[in-house]
Amino acid sequence: MKLSRQFTVFGSAIFCVVIFSLYLMLDHLQLDHTKSPNNGGDKLQNVSFSISLGQLSILQDKIDRLERLLSENNEIIANIRDSVINLKESVKDGRGGLDGGNMSQGPYLELLASPPLVLPIDSQDCQFATREFSKPADGVQLLDVYDLLTFDNHDGGVWKQGFDITYQENEWDSEPLQVFVVPHSHNDPGKQFLHNRCCKMFILDLFEQGQLEITTGGWVMPDEANSHYFALIDQLLEGHQWLERNVGVKPQTGWAVDPFGHSPTQAYLLKQAGLANMLIQRVHYSVKKHFASQKTLEFFWRQNWDPASSTDILCHMMPFYSYDVPHTCGPDPKICCQFDFKRLPGGRVSCPWRVPPQPITDGNVQQRVQMLLDQYRKKSKLFRTKVVMVPLGDDFRYAEALEWDQQFQNYQKLFDYMNSHPELHVKAQFGTITDYFNALRKSAIDPGHASASLPVVSGDFFTYADRDDHYWSGYFTSRPFYKRLDRVLESHLRAAEILYSLTLANIQRFGKLNDFPAVENNRLLTEARRNLGLFQHHDAITGTGKDMVVIDYGTRLFHSILNLNQVIVNSAHWLVLKDKSAYSHNPSKVDQFCLDMCLYFQTYQIKTLAACTNRYFSPRSVVVYNPTEQDRTSVVTVYVNTPHVCVITDHGHPVPAQVSAVWDDSTTASTEAFQLSFVAQVPALGLGLYQLSTAVSGGAETAEYVFLRQGGELSVNMKHFTVNIPQDASTPLSIHNPHIQIWSSPTTGLMERLKLKENGSEHQIKVEFAWYGTTSNRDKSGAYLFLPDGEAKMYSPARSPVIRVTKGSVFSEITTTFDHVTHTLRLYNVQGVEGQAVEICNLVDIRREFNHEIAMRLASDVDSKDRFFTDLNGFQIQPRRTMAKLPLQANFYPMTSMAYIQDPGTRLTLLTAQSLGSASLVSGQLEVIMDRRLNQDDNRGLGQGVLDNKVTPSTFRLLLEKRKPSPLSYPSLLSHVSSLYLNHPLISMAVSTEAQSLSLSAFTPLASSLPCDIHLVNLRSIQSKEDGGGPSDEAALILHRKGFDCAFSNRNTGLLCATTQGKVNLFQSIIPVSLTLMHTTEGGSSKEEIRLKPMEISTYRVQLT
Repeated sequence: MKLSRQFTVFGSAIFCVVIFSLYLMLDHLQLDHTKSPNNGGDKLQNVSFSISLGQLSILQDKIDRLERLLSENNEIIANIRDSVINLKESVKDGRGGLDGGNMSQGPYLELLASPPLVLPIDSQDCQFATREFSKPADGVQLLDVYDLLTFDNHDGGVWKQGFDITYQENEWDSEPLQVFVVPHSHNDPGKQFLHNRCCKMFILDLFEQGQLEITTGGWVMPDEANSHYFALIDQLLEGHQWLERNVGVKPQTGWAVDPFGHSPTQAYLLKQAGLANMLIQRVHYSVKKHFASQKTLEFFWRQNWDPASSTDILCHMMPFYSYDVPHTCGPDPKICCQFDFKRLPGGRVSCPWRVPPQPITDGNVQQRVQMLLDQYRKKSKLFRTKVVMVPLGDDFRYAEALEWDQQFQNYQKLFDYMNSHPELHVKAQFGTITDYFNALRKSAIDPGHASASLPVVSGDFFTYADRDDHYWSGYFTSRPFYKRLDRVLESHLRAAEILYSLTLANIQRFGKLNDFPAVENNRLLTEARRNLGLFQHHDAITGTGKDMVVIDYGTRLFHSILNLNQVIVNSAHWLVLKDKSAYSHNPSKVDQFCLDMCLYFQTYQIKTLAACTNRYFSPRSVVVYNPTEQDRTSVVTVYVNTPHVCVITDHGHPVPAQVSAVWDDSTTASTEAFQLSFVAQVPALGLGLYQLSTAVSGGAETAEYVFLRQGGELSVNMKHFTVNIPQDASTPLSIHNPHIQIWSSPTTGLMERLKLKENGSEHQIKVEFAWYGTTSNRDKSGAYLFLPDGEAKMYSPARSPVIRVTKGSVFSEITTTFDHVTHTLRLYNVQGVEGQAVEICNLVDIRREFNHEIAMRLASDVDSKDRFFTDLNGFQIQPRRTMAKLPLQANFYPMTSMAYIQDPGTRLTLLTAQSLGSASLVSGQLEVIMDRRLNQDDNRGLGQGVLDNKVTPSTFRLLLEKRKPSPLSYPSLLSHVSSLYLNHPLISMAVSTEAQSLSLSAFTPLASSLPCDIHLVNLRSIQSKEDGGGPSDEAALILHRKGFDCAFSNRNTGLLCATTQGKVNLFQSIIPVSLTLMHTTEGGSSKEEIRLKPMEISTYRVQLT
């Protein structure tokens, strides 16, 4: 009764506001009639004319005021309507409700609430993107460093990429030099050392005594350019959980000697996981030289958005060329190599400088100590303290007992001599990397000040160059097919994890059910986590593995996607069943639900239907899963075998739908399969139900087609659709939806102009394709390196392309078929988020090319000058500057999820569904490398070219937004959610004909969307500690509060959410923990409300009971 009264009051309020507003409008429209004396004909005419002009002017003012009043009235009504909706859904302060009381089983609202005209954003949530803070007095911003550097490559003597180092003998008289020699081995995935019980006990003792240390502790040493932060977190969590179960150690220090450039995202994740220190190696040689000259090689790495020090992590940058022994003891590799005792004469490895190591004896120990100590002292001159770390290792070291003995026995003799001669003022020892960092922290604190004397650094370390103009920007794109497959697996894994956890909680609510395959599904999830983690390795997702290894990666990824589909299907099956007792699982039979894989691997040449579709169409239920935390209106596409079909909700209401052709080639349509696209509305993390049935009339609208080809014959083979081949093909092509209109060239089909309907602004945005070749020099482009032969050359096809225009009620698109690219521009005719952007799909095939790389370029009228922005790992935005002093390849950067350019009034954002290399080489331009085919090795260890290209689909969304100038740059809320939708599409599952008799019901786990800026990274089940490998009754809830820019219009965004200053209520009881569950955080008691700071990622233990 109380809720009914509230609705009555608010309804009356709406009525009063409307009536009062109309009264005001009518009152303002009353024109004052001017009375003038009639004093003669001519004078009367002049006066009348004057009065008419005055009245017109007044009328114009009144009309302008009326328009403003109407707009204000719409906003008032929209806000009141939103209040009513919030009352109805009992949503307050971001409360989504995942506890037992809110996990409703039953019909959700027939139609989701319409998006508000004005998105409600809390004013305090806008302060984050507008605050400016000064950097610390000893702070270093890497963009500023790039401005300072000349990027010359003078010969530095024995330290080729550095400078001559000198010192005074008495510099260590007051404080001796502390040297920590840290043995290490860089092993690729697959090495095992705990399979033998005796070996395991011995190793565990070494861990306990501090003689052996596991660094980082992730599943792999990941790439930091292409990996998305979801995958970085997941592989780190999987590794830490494995260590907790099998070894019982908690890593304290990160160790990343081989990733090809370094991201602050990884630094942040290690900090959030509870690690205190980290080490990095592959940094541009000019940056290393600068840091060495300024003694900033040891620093606190701070995130760009952090005004204080909450994100600081202590970082050591190795100063020299490599992490092998010749490049770690000091600046002279010829001398350092003589102290790698695996290279003693007679071994399999020797020194390239042809001066071998000598076994240490009483006769030569003094002379050898002087040589080595000289290197230690010179290295220490590059740092601010008298603590120096010397790694002792390389790839695949310490695999044999002989090497352990060689290194230990010879170095111990050197250490004994050093430590027994006080006049040398040195203390040398073996140690772990954490031993070194502990000594560094002790030494770096100024007495009496309690403040670190080490500098603070912000920014990233891309793009890496190891020598000359050899920039490692090629791997940002290499093997793009597998980069896309990686992102598909990420999406499936996240979707399966969340739905599986919700199912476990739901089972607890309805009582135990032994028939649900919880243990088997947990095994499939664990296998998928590890396969995804494996692919984050710095020679996997980078595309820098040998062909046979890449095939193995791809097989693992694909099998995991298939397995995750089974987890999704099993979970959905349980959740939508009204009668839980009717649930049955028979592993020997095909499940009653089937996920259509065609949607994820379509190559526009589908000739068969989904595996679980009958040959002849019959009425079918479709379950649609929304894996995002936002109530969502999106287009779902399934494949049917008849064009005569209709779609209704589970309550019998018709749904907008469109039937389109499935193409065997550019002009021939399949007669067996058809594409059915309909507008689905699905609640956050929920499951919606739709019915497909045959329709004699009144079913889904069929698309209409127009074909063009300049100067060439055109023959179209298709049935059931209207086809038009115009004789005059000179008029620009155009498609539009409620938000956008685009015009394309009638010759190429490529976009030329875009118009925003809300404000009528029109912009030049041209899509172009271009080729890069490789240099004629001895060193050429390969899997790692991008060494082009100059600026790109415009793509010019040998024959006129076929252009196909599709116009329909659900989507319209323009598809151009070139020799190497099938390019599609699509607009969705929906009011939601997906209607705000242009979808761009490219199907690239360069398998017959020789040393070519193909790029897509967007050329616009945005006055971006030399500035652009790329994301880092899908987590944060890094400002970039195109520099003329750098070679072309140095101005390419990794783009994991988005890149954008902007001027004071406009931002153009390219959202991507796969990691690629990107640049803005000219003002107003954005370009991405789509694929690379290279016929030679680039001498970085792979030993082959990149010749295993596949037909590769790449998907983007292009977003044009009006903005106000702001001091800092973050994505808009609209671009955040658009990126989320692009990477996590709705998942459709067909219900088998045998299961049509089952009573199904939609599943709505949340009372409302989460706040617009809160992303549910994962809801990950935690394995039970009991034998059997099943799930426990706990899950890891990982949330991310995204930083966003309020300098954009919040009108007509299509979003169904609000912001709440980071407040979220999901579970009745949560326990804050470190990112990977290793540590309980301060104040880690059970609580209900979560409050996140902007950009924060936090993990919580939650009970699924």
